[in-house]
Amino acid sequence: MTLGWGGIARLCLCNMAIGGLAALPVNLFNRLMTVELAWPALLPGLLVALHYGVQLTRPYWGHRSDAKGGRTPFILGGVACVGLGLVMTAYGIAYVEGSAAALAIWIVAYALIGLGIGAAGTSFLALLATAAPDDRKPAAATFAWLTLIFGAIAASIGTGIALEPYSPDRLMAVVPVVALICLLLAWIATVGTEARLGAVPAPAEPHLSRALRATWEDPAARAFTGFVFLSILAFYLSELVLEPFAGHVHGLPPEDSTKLSGAKDGAALLGMLAAGALSTFRIGGLRGWAVIGCVISAVGLIGLGSGLPLIPFTVILGLGNGLFVVGAIGSMMRLAAAQEGAAGTRMGVFGAAQAIAAGLAGLIATGILDVARLALPIEAAYGTVFGLEAILFLAAALVAGRLLKSRTPSPTLQPGE
Repeated sequence: MTLGWGGIARLCLCNMAIGGLAALPVNLFNRLMTVELAWPALLPGLLVALHYGVQLTRPYWGHRSDAKGGRTPFILGGVACVGLGLVMTAYGIAYVEGSAAALAIWIVAYALIGLGIGAAGTSFLALLATAAPDDRKPAAATFAWLTLIFGAIAASIGTGIALEPYSPDRLMAVVPVVALICLLLAWIATVGTEARLGAVPAPAEPHLSRALRATWEDPAARAFTGFVFLSILAFYLSELVLEPFAGHVHGLPPEDSTKLSGAKDGAALLGMLAAGALSTFRIGGLRGWAVIGCVISAVGLIGLGSGLPLIPFTVILGLGNGLFVVGAIGSMMRLAAAQEGAAGTRMGVFGAAQAIAAGLAGLIATGILDVARLALPIEAAYGTVFGLEAILFLAAALVAGRLLKSRTPSPTLQPGE
């Protein structure tokens, strides 16, 4: 049994909760550590890298959700784990402040955040992959990404309003409430869902090592893992350099560079909606939109690196990103559900590749930029980063193109994330 439109939309509320929880470490806590507590900016960067590193456990959580015959406990347990990590982080910021004890608390807290996101996110995507009918996977991918973004926006804005005026006591009052709201939202999203769908099929391989080996021996899964790594690495490379580029090269003040990022995100939203809608009506295929999105993103990056007008090519980059995201996630869902009893393990492998790429992207982009600035003019230094990103997107498009040619009788390997 599969879910209808209402069931898919309700299940995606779970991703809204995950997005809301995941926003606080990279936004609010980053600001409080570096400004109010005057810690080096490297500290929150390393903590975020830690939380991505811990998400290498995603294959384990995916396989456990396969083996235990249900995803809901891993979703709710993961959301609760993230909430606990957020409360611990807030406690360290509010009351322990600049001591070594605060650092120890934050390390444990960010490890919990990574574990929770890995468990909840992997299990949610595995559940969505098996619950959404094949012809609704494009729309399901769009719903999943949009709710993730909306959750992050709502949590950031809502927390900011609730913290006015800021004080440590207010922080410790607000963060637990946010965690409880997100846990309640995840419960509403998942309660009764698996009972309607029926039991999760028994795992294809009862042992994790064998399940991972079976996934890796599947040529389509192996190639798609490479696509996920390359494309996500490219996707995140510009996150930390686009606004500095707008300031250094084009002279935009902070308020205008922020608007530029908003224009990029708005174009990405348009791309997501377009890819989801067109794929649902069988205009183009998921992997086809992933390839097109990668190529359009590369065009935008080449334009930015070549000194062409800033706003048009930023919008082109955002549009390509949006097309790519829906194509990639929808294809990921289809490929994860291709083998009965292995959806969680496969989604975990793809998620681990995504976590590695996202964690490396910021370090690679900023490191290359710093080194390039020592030997090149500032414009050429940024052009080097954008050029590398464009090459990675084109390489990802080639990998996805190989998947498009891999036609078998199974519909899961046909072109229509």
